[in-house]
Amino acid sequence: MRNRMFELCTGTFVASVALMPLAFRASAENHVDNDAKYALYETYGNDDLGVNLTPSGDAILKMWAPTAEKVTLRIYDEARGGTPVIEIPMTKGDGGTWSALLSPAPMGKYYTYSVYTDGKWLQETPGIWAKAVGVNGSRGAIIDLKDTNPDGWETDKGPAIKNVNDAVIYEVHHRDFSMHPSSGIVNKGKFLAMTENGTKSPKEDATGIDHLKELGVTHVHILPSYDFNSVDESQLPSNQYNWGYDPQNYNAPEGSYSTNPANPGTRITEMKQMIKALHDAGIGVVMDVVYNHTAQNDDSNFSLTVPGYFYRHRPDGTYSDASGCGNETASERKMMGDFIVNSVKHWAKEYHIDGFRFDLMAIHDTETMNRVATELKAINPDIFIYGEGWTAGDSPLPPERRALKENVSKMNGIAVFSDDIRDAIKGHYSDAADRGFATGKPGLEETVKIGIVASTAHPQVDYAKGNNSKFAYASAPTQIINYVSCHDDLTLTDKLRKSMPDATDAERKRAAKLAQTIVFTSQGTPFLFAGEEIFRDKKGVHNSYKSPDSINAIDWNLKGLNKDQFSYYKELIALRKAHPAFRMTTADDVARHIRFDKSEPNLISYSLVDHANGDEWKEIKVIFNGRDTDTETKIPKGDWLVICRDGEISHTGLKDANGKNMTVRGGKVTVPHRSALILAKEK
Repeated sequence: MRNRMFELCTGTFVASVALMPLAFRASAENHVDNDAKYALYETYGNDDLGVNLTPSGDAILKMWAPTAEKVTLRIYDEARGGTPVIEIPMTKGDGGTWSALLSPAPMGKYYTYSVYTDGKWLQETPGIWAKAVGVNGSRGAIIDLKDTNPDGWETDKGPAIKNVNDAVIYEVHHRDFSMHPSSGIVNKGKFLAMTENGTKSPKEDATGIDHLKELGVTHVHILPSYDFNSVDESQLPSNQYNWGYDPQNYNAPEGSYSTNPANPGTRITEMKQMIKALHDAGIGVVMDVVYNHTAQNDDSNFSLTVPGYFYRHRPDGTYSDASGCGNETASERKMMGDFIVNSVKHWAKEYHIDGFRFDLMAIHDTETMNRVATELKAINPDIFIYGEGWTAGDSPLPPERRALKENVSKMNGIAVFSDDIRDAIKGHYSDAADRGFATGKPGLEETVKIGIVASTAHPQVDYAKGNNSKFAYASAPTQIINYVSCHDDLTLTDKLRKSMPDATDAERKRAAKLAQTIVFTSQGTPFLFAGEEIFRDKKGVHNSYKSPDSINAIDWNLKGLNKDQFSYYKELIALRKAHPAFRMTTADDVARHIRFDKSEPNLISYSLVDHANGDEWKEIKVIFNGRDTDTETKIPKGDWLVICRDGEISHTGLKDANGKNMTVRGGKVTVPHRSALILAKEK
């Protein structure tokens, strides 16, 4: 998320800059160097924190709390309420750890820790390493994760991709995807929604997972699916909605997406069933992760474990707030960095997650992000990582250490979103009325070209004329994610309606096709917001983080009403997948194989030459006309196969009325208004 309004990511959380971490309610003049103090804390290097079951049937619970004077473990029969059935003083061990042995393991029971520090007992917490939790996540659960595996889980595996830019990413929220009555899906708003085959809209169009297969996407990016704070899992009939950018328990799934939040194992099993169903359909799963802040400050599981350590603070002791959500975590500290690394490893190993999207990734340091990439690639070489290369506010972390888009060349194997191509194509995200290249605004040609070459150095791209970036910050096209819209801000449909108020929807659909054609033919990795292939809108609401389903749910009737739009997106995806020229992996190849013609206002023309990236086509000619009028331009002589023209596309070539391939000779050609022309020369 970028430049978010404060309430967007906080859900029910209310923060105040007056709040200070428990151990630091001191005046500014008495403030000590917290970083120096934290550096003296004992640290622990193993990844066995949390609940560990032994072969003999015991359970060992271990936590890291180096400042604790004592820690009590409490065991409960229920997830909420009641009194402990047992209280156990934990034993201090090496590296600031505390542990307790339970023999035999009390399977199915719940637990909390209570830490005594600075002369007081802190509130009970499940700790930060809980991998199973009860309803609303206030207590951890003791279960055997092996018992949560669905049939066939041992052989489950996601799709193999050679490079991240071979992926076509589809971003979706669980409720958006299935809640509308037209979805034909039984398990609405649940993990299981994506396991249902054969679902159809009232117009008999495929919905759900069948729709994804028909569209041809390779990966589904699911919005936060860990246990978040804002939805009361005990009141599911109230149909509460939230995007989930308010983390509570990072290593357990969200209960409101399960059919039975009261059973700690159900949410785990059903999330795995969803992942397996997508894998069986040849579709990978990207998980949206939000390690940059927590939903609460002093009452977070982090603060109730080791007060102050996991967060950055201002000199006066208040929480620093680069997230715009009341706090920011301190990834540069060993145990916070280790937590992030071990958490994503847990999701990759236990849930077979195929990729990770990092929210406000620039709050994290580049060293931690490089560790994330290295550790995940060791588990699965096909895993990929990308994130938002910005923050929502200033941070004590020096800019040169931040995982900013400008620093992406320091992060091997990690990609960042391109706000360059996003704002240039459709108009600035913060101004609903602002137009972009695809909607007739001149002067954005060079910024679109920056997107076409995936922010890599190119002799024909003048970065001095770029709107958002003034230098080539990517060292390879695999470091860039291209998009025009996502869950944040206006959908593309709503943006077009607000920026083209006097146009018809037919004209707006032309603009949408042009916008996505630029994204999908550019170097880098394409990213599509769910439902835009059927011209989905959110009724003009840009910050719909807690809006009702009536705003957020995808109306699947739109698929029948916008068949032409869906078919265009489907063929656009097929074109990209069929032709490696659009998926080059090195900056040198991009510079060598892309040749731009002289740009004109709202007109960009370029060629992919010499069988780019081993493509079967010798040359591909791509022309984008963002003007309101048809435009005549010149192309080289020869026989050209027509792939895309006037809002129609076929990845094998358009056909004429007699079923023969449409071709054009070189020379003057007309590019219809607000559309793309793509031609291919086979020899």
